Amino acid sequence: MLDPTTPSGVDGPASGKRFAAMVNFRRLTMAAVTAIFLIYGGLLASLFYYFDGAHFLTTVASERTLFSVGLSMAAATLATLAALLLAIPAAYALSRYDFPGRQLVDTLLELPLIVSPAALGAMLLIFFTNPLGAWVQEHAMQFVFATAGVVLAQFVTIVGVAARFVKAAFDEVPPRYETAARTLGATPSGAFFSISLPLARNGILAASALTWAKAMGEFGATITLAGTMAMRTETLPIAIYMRLSTADIEGTVGLVLLLVGIGLGALFAARLLTRRRFND
Repeated sequence: MLDPTTPSGVDGPASGKRFAAMVNFRRLTMAAVTAIFLIYGGLLASLFYYFDGAHFLTTVASERTLFSVGLSMAAATLATLAALLLAIPAAYALSRYDFPGRQLVDTLLELPLIVSPAALGAMLLIFFTNPLGAWVQEHAMQFVFATAGVVLAQFVTIVGVAARFVKAAFDEVPPRYETAARTLGATPSGAFFSISLPLARNGILAASALTWAKAMGEFGATITLAGTMAMRTETLPIAIYMRLSTADIEGTVGLVLLLVGIGLGALFAARLLTRRRFND
């Protein structure tokens, strides 16, 4: 007779042990998922200890906060678009071609992950003290302590990450599809736009949302290069820092919840959109 605790059609103590090991491993992995959820969920839940509805509405509706939100969203959008313009062709080259220095470029994509954003901001600031950077400041565009510096800081922080995400999307597209298109007369660019790009669109869309959300939350490079000038270079993360520096805990909580809501909302919308396109 089969043991009801073992999988259907499997008998014997050895199979029972394998099934028990599978169940225990499942519990272990689910425990890890629960631990991560409790860490981040607990941090978010702790914010509501200081949450004040009236103060939240006052803070969010203030002119300074509305400017910070608008600047953050506009700069993140511009930085993300600029990053994708470079990341998509660069990611395709890294995914499909072998060229001198490929491994070095692939490694440098990790720079924003292994170097703090403040260090990236310091690199930008030092660049603009060099002769070339000073010439750019004087004859092209002002970046240091200027609104353009917010976009540049976000761009430098996210472009490598965007390329890494997009490369992963292109890696999922089998090269044989492009080869088949080429044998039917398609040019390399034609195969890219008609085969590779459409097949990777869900991954690229998800990468765009993640990149945009990361740009929205960028702090270190922005404050180093653009400063903390209210109604000029104060993004939402900088506004959070400024509120906290004045011990305005209720205002800080309100802005943190606002930033989290915008970021998670963008990611959730991107997931819904990619899921619908995948189902279509």
